[in-house]
Amino acid sequence: MTAKIYRPAKTAMQSGKAKSLDWVLEFEQEKPRSIDPMMGYTSSADMKSQIRMTFETREAAVAYATRNGLAYRVVEPQEAKRRRVVYADNFRFDRRQPWTH
Repeated sequence: MTAKIYRPAKTAMQSGKAKSLDWVLEFEQEKPRSIDPMMGYTSSADMKSQIRMTFETREAAVAYATRNGLAYRVVEPQEAKRRRVVYADNFRFDRRQPWTH
């Protein structure tokens, strides 16, 4: 069973970076989920997919995986590219798009 080590992206429901600075180790699914024919719920017999552990650093998560003999893969985080926006640019005379009311 392979473990995935990654740093989660921030959710769209928050403006800060809460819960996105820690590294997460979770196991990937071995068996596909099955659909209950009566109620329509999805279920799985794979209990390791419910385990989710957090670490302060990537090295701590990798050390835990190697210490316990787990096969793992590390997914590097992609940093968001922020474009600097200035309010005064709305009133520039050389705007790309005309400013209308």
